[in-house]
Amino acid sequence: MKKNTSIKLFEQKQVRAIWNDEEEKWYFSIIDVINILTEQKDIQGARNYWKVLKHRLLKEGNETVTNCNRLKMKASDGKMRFTDVADTEQLLRLIQSIPSKKAEPFKQWLAKVGSERIDEIEDPELAFERAMETYLKKGYSPNWINQRLKSIEIRKELTDEWEKRGVKKGLEYAILTDEITKAWSGLTTKQYKYLKGLKKENLRDNMTNLELVFNMLAEASTTEISKKEKPDSFTKNKQVARKGGKVAEVARKQLEKSTGKKVVTNKNARVLNQPNKNKEIEK
Repeated sequence: MKKNTSIKLFEQKQVRAIWNDEEEKWYFSIIDVINILTEQKDIQGARNYWKVLKHRLLKEGNETVTNCNRLKMKASDGKMRFTDVADTEQLLRLIQSIPSKKAEPFKQWLAKVGSERIDEIEDPELAFERAMETYLKKGYSPNWINQRLKSIEIRKELTDEWEKRGVKKGLEYAILTDEITKAWSGLTTKQYKYLKGLKKENLRDNMTNLELVFNMLAEASTTEISKKEKPDSFTKNKQVARKGGKVAEVARKQLEKSTGKKVVTNKNARVLNQPNKNKEIEK
């Protein structure tokens, strides 16, 4: 299912965008972005610029253009017309090819992010330090941040175990994660995100302390069961994922029975980041 929506980028000018629910990706109108960055007099000027840029990128062997999608978007005359679109990664790559004062901040940001990523590869501890700093700036409580960083560590142990068992990164990781999430919470990852009103946002970044705890228990249990059973096929890994999730489900139901409160909630980062709500969430 695809959902049309407009978003504001580059000061107050709008860029047409479409959210793809299945891929969990935003797709942006390339013409709109070019029109803003190159300050064309009209949309036809932006089309001509894109035509020349596309030809040059194709000659350079740039896969961004090769993989470019065309989707129907509402044009200025109100009619739905096909236009070239790019996802976030593709769009950032295109921006690098546009000589523009407005594009320069994005280029500097990409260079900074790239430099930080190289530093983190050489010293993984830097990644945790930057994560801590980022979460603090977003307004999360120190208690929540500690839980979140621990969840990252536990997740890494799980993916390391999956790698040993021959599980492929990407789709297979996502499927197994979905099995764990559904087993402990009763919801698929997509249903869980829908409950919290999320799209592209990270689900764990929108969990309460309790939700993080039970998700960690599910993933840690999956890791330990996998080490014991040593699954040698994807089907067996799915069975282990369900077992790990079930361990956390039993604990969740017991706590809910004792407290009379649901562990899985619709609270998201907007609530987590409100200082007056954090104390309530941490209880």
